Amino acid sequence: MASPLGTWRAPLRRLLAAWVRVRRIEPPPASRPLARDLPTLYVLPRAALSDRLLLEHLTGRDGLPSAAARHRLGDREVDALLALPSPRRRRRTPLRGLLEAGDDAQLIPVSVFWGRAPGKRFGLWHLLAADGWRFTGRLRRALAVLLNGRDLEVHFGAPLRLSELADGREAALLERKAARLLRVHFRRVRGRVLGPDLSHRRTLIDGVVASPEVERAIGELAGDDARARARLRRRAHRQAREIAASMSYPVLRFLDGLLGRVWHRLYDGIEVRGLARVKALAGHHTLVYVPCHRSHIDYLLLSHVLYAEGLMPPHIAAGRNLDMPLVGPLLRRGGAFFMRRSFRGQPLYARVFEEYLHRLLSRGHSLEYFIEGGRSRSGRLLPARPGMLAMTLDSFLRRGPGGRPLSFVPVYLGYERILEEASYQQELAGGAKRRESPLALLRALGRLRQPQGRVAVNVGEPLSLEAFLDREHPGWRADAGRARPAWRRAAVTRLGETLCRRINAAATLNPVNLVALGMLATPHGAIEAALLERQLALLADLHRPAPGAPQQDLPAGTPRDWIDRARALGLVDYRPHPLGDLVGVDADQAARLAWYRNNVLHLYALAGLVAFAFRHQPRHDRGSLERLLAPGWPLLVRELALPPMPDLGEALDGVLARLAGAGLLVGDGRGWRRTDALVEEEQLRMLGRLMQPPLERAYLLLATLLGEAPGHFDRAALADHARQLAERLARLTGRETPEFFDARLFDGLVESLRAEGWVTIREERLHYGPALREAALRGQALFDPALRHRLERVIARRPA
Repeated sequence: MASPLGTWRAPLRRLLAAWVRVRRIEPPPASRPLARDLPTLYVLPRAALSDRLLLEHLTGRDGLPSAAARHRLGDREVDALLALPSPRRRRRTPLRGLLEAGDDAQLIPVSVFWGRAPGKRFGLWHLLAADGWRFTGRLRRALAVLLNGRDLEVHFGAPLRLSELADGREAALLERKAARLLRVHFRRVRGRVLGPDLSHRRTLIDGVVASPEVERAIGELAGDDARARARLRRRAHRQAREIAASMSYPVLRFLDGLLGRVWHRLYDGIEVRGLARVKALAGHHTLVYVPCHRSHIDYLLLSHVLYAEGLMPPHIAAGRNLDMPLVGPLLRRGGAFFMRRSFRGQPLYARVFEEYLHRLLSRGHSLEYFIEGGRSRSGRLLPARPGMLAMTLDSFLRRGPGGRPLSFVPVYLGYERILEEASYQQELAGGAKRRESPLALLRALGRLRQPQGRVAVNVGEPLSLEAFLDREHPGWRADAGRARPAWRRAAVTRLGETLCRRINAAATLNPVNLVALGMLATPHGAIEAALLERQLALLADLHRPAPGAPQQDLPAGTPRDWIDRARALGLVDYRPHPLGDLVGVDADQAARLAWYRNNVLHLYALAGLVAFAFRHQPRHDRGSLERLLAPGWPLLVRELALPPMPDLGEALDGVLARLAGAGLLVGDGRGWRRTDALVEEEQLRMLGRLMQPPLERAYLLLATLLGEAPGHFDRAALADHARQLAERLARLTGRETPEFFDARLFDGLVESLRAEGWVTIREERLHYGPALREAALRGQALFDPALRHRLERVIARRPA
């Protein structure tokens, strides 16, 4: 006689199939490596009827081996659906029966998450019924099916062959081995999707304050004064509460629904690339996301993308200025932890923050912070600041080499328009930075009706911290556990440089970037539409990878479509004309376009430098060209965060061949010369103008330094003198774009000279030798006499 459940199983399955909607299945059915000649058995982490019925429906729908089937293995029949046996169970389980049968089969672990995937609806009951770390009872599971049945994620693991487990041991031992492997898999998937357990914030804060490191700081400050110790412990508690996030699954779900609607209204689409790299690491690596910092939107956007793609959003290091009424508590529950702008003169706060960060990393929570420190007002990637990187490295060393692996995940964010355009230009021009407030947020909401284009979220190549240390300091394991070893500072600097390069390597072009590159290479802010289209096609062609290289994405459409896109966003003007249509920009548009050009300028560094070398010299052979470019190339590599090239000459060969293929250069066996065609010659000039601003800045700084005796300048004075000269040059030439004389660029140039060994610092003064003067003389040959004369006139009137 059939059991009541057997009688109702088919109707329940049909009812469930009609109600549920699976928003994400990983991997897709067509990509699962199943052996069709073997019995397929599905393993769930728990024996939930809803999961069983769902899996029976999905396998039937997707043409997979049925989860409702029964298989004969040995002398017994077994269900195709199993539940992972409890480690406390002692009696014989179905899994042991399979192993005793001796026949081969494949086990497929399956994880089901109810209410984890993003949906359009959110409310109190939907949030309460969403999946968390604790397995729920029948009532709450029924509530989850009812309320979150439209928001499901299903993750299929790689097949586990029974024959691969058999090693001559008895079935009971093999069962424990198989169960252990499955348990590890389920824990990793759950960790990847849900992150570590978020409960017990109070316990975490108490642990931070009671840690030996914080107690030591309290002892150093209070000495033997018991009252001072008690007062400092209370202060440490306040500081820990001020810092600590209070991440909540319900709030994450609420924010996902809210932000999904905001992005839909604000942007035409979000393009995500490279996330498979993260999914391969999530669950068994601690992940530290290090995106470029373009906008306040960055951290909200990345968290939304990760959540939508089935990954747990990270804890985010946010400035204390964002911990404002209404917004701060919501961000805190969404994963933000807050930090003061400076730790200087606050030893207790510094120790509390470092301990909090260490405990997050030790528990396996993913983190996100911006290594640039603040948003880039110029649009270019800023040099990495050492603070958060140093604390992450210190935490890793405290845990030692046997702990959980840690990997950095570089992320490039590319916008067609940003909300902060106007404020960035004001701040670059010397205006005060606007203070964040709820009122400012309301003002920003007014821009939701304005077109903002599309956004690209590109994940670069992850960097294993252990592998990085093996390369940079092979003996690091011997220093594990030591506080701040001597090599730490240099390692942090190299770590920041490496991550910046990986962020820039993940950059892709969009229509606005391309139009900005073309328009800002015109001398008067106007160009014939036909010539601009040719130049955009050239830029796209130069970005296409060589055969066998990784594929690079280009925006869809034609160059004319890209111009129309920039025009629709209000960044260029299109002027029909009887003799040929024109495209132009006014001063405000040019300043805004400079920000988008700087996002991707590094992609054309070498091509632009080669083109600039043909500006006033019509011919170069390969050897003379390499000698001409070699002194300045390392400075560009550092300013634009480019990967160092093992062989500059080999890279030049590739660029010269590309330019010749585009008709801009002609090779005649003795070298390379400019083409005689007027259009192609103008295109070559426009390409060279891309590198003119950084070359002019370097010229001004070197001429200022070499115009005085060694030891005359300190770092700040040299950078400030050169910045003032650049500002004067910009005013005299009509290029009043504030990013051209951004002070941070000149600070970076001084640091590049020091890092390359051109200058040394003694008693805080900059000293140089004959090698720098000789390299500067060689670099001057890049500039035509008229341009060099104009620069020298500006330098001759430099401030005293």
